[in-house]
Amino acid sequence: MNTTCIMCPMGCALTVTEENGVVKVTGNTCPRGEKYGVSEYTDPKRVVTTLVKVKGGGVLSVKTSDAFRKALVSNVLKEAAKVILDHSVRAGDVVLPNVAGSGVDLIATSDLSFSEK
Repeated sequence: MNTTCIMCPMGCALTVTEENGVVKVTGNTCPRGEKYGVSEYTDPKRVVTTLVKVKGGGVLSVKTSDAFRKALVSNVLKEAAKVILDHSVRAGDVVLPNVAGSGVDLIATSDLSFSEK
């Protein structure tokens, strides 16, 4: 497998192979690249940033509170698409806990205020 390391600005071109159950990474210039390559090969994880709807119109940017298994990305996005915020939130507030059973929360990336009428 070929991939680009995202652990630092260098963007090393990694080659990840497996022989006899041992994962080997080449092309990295630091230990973080090796760790990233092994993780990307054995159990890739992602942080997702997306938008949720706001009642009355508009959207709010949200993201997952941590990286989670890549296989769950589509489920996380489907659950986020169902959200319609109808209350004020502050950046960092949980919008949807344990989204799609991923073990991570969907959190607001900015403040949203609803005015009382």
